[in-house]
Amino acid sequence: MARAGAPEPTWHRAKPAPLVLLSGPEELLANRAVERISEELRRNAEGIATTRLDASAYVRGDLLAATSPSLFAEPGLVIVETAEAMNDAFLADALAYAASPDPEVTVVIRHGGGVRGKRLLDALRAGGVSEYTCPSVSKDSELADFAAAEFERAGRAAPARAVRALVDAVGADVSELAAACAQLISDVDGTIDEAAVARYHGTRVNATGYAVADAAVAGDMVRALSLARHAISTGTDPVPLVAALAAKLRTLAKVGAARGRGLDPTRDLGLAPWQVDRARRELSKWDADRLARAIEVTAQADADVKGASRAPQFALERAVREIASLAS
Repeated sequence: MARAGAPEPTWHRAKPAPLVLLSGPEELLANRAVERISEELRRNAEGIATTRLDASAYVRGDLLAATSPSLFAEPGLVIVETAEAMNDAFLADALAYAASPDPEVTVVIRHGGGVRGKRLLDALRAGGVSEYTCPSVSKDSELADFAAAEFERAGRAAPARAVRALVDAVGADVSELAAACAQLISDVDGTIDEAAVARYHGTRVNATGYAVADAAVAGDMVRALSLARHAISTGTDPVPLVAALAAKLRTLAKVGAARGRGLDPTRDLGLAPWQVDRARRELSKWDADRLARAIEVTAQADADVKGASRAPQFALERAVREIASLAS
């Protein structure tokens, strides 16, 4: 579902036309749209002649040469990359071509965003060209929407909790998330539930410091301790587990402080949008005093697991217990 102020992703509807505009920064979605266009062209012909042009390093006349009917014994597909960095030569040729495109050739222009080439974009849109949007997928909610849409388009049932678990396990890389969805769709029969997600992806993250930290900060002591013990039993050193706790608490402190100082955590502190979204939700369980105490506990645990204590595993568990107690 599209969020207020965000363009609705339409890349999955892309189909051949004399001129096609793919707008938006998400490279994976743009690649998917190009694949859909290419596949449809191939379904209607034995082969297609594909040419790729770089709009940022374009040489005058290349577009005309690439779209020349004499070059093609089969349907032609011309893919223009990096139109958001187009040079003046491409702008001039593209404006001229857009006024009278060859109906036998499909020209796909990929524009990642920004004001460069606005004159061409305005001309294309005014001419009614087929435009498909490929918006950024980076926020936690956007990643969940993306994964849910992957399962929906495949006709597979996946409850919201399973989708949430998959995003938590895979992280914010949309390409990896797409690959994880494809694996589950291919390998799992029936409903794709939390158990299936855990079976295929659980050991990748759920037994690492980040999952331990997530559970502890959420106040889920049983889960946090279980994950920590599993991580230790499978050979994970306590040091990176404590480091993940520290990183988690630092993010909460940054987002909390930004809120009071009128800062933008993404622009001013370098945090990813999905990190900010999650931290804001998690801060509902915390106040400044308890967060400061949790940071002190983690600092002591960090010293303990690096040699100050003879029982680093116990030091880790003690920190997890106290942080989860503070959250709850």
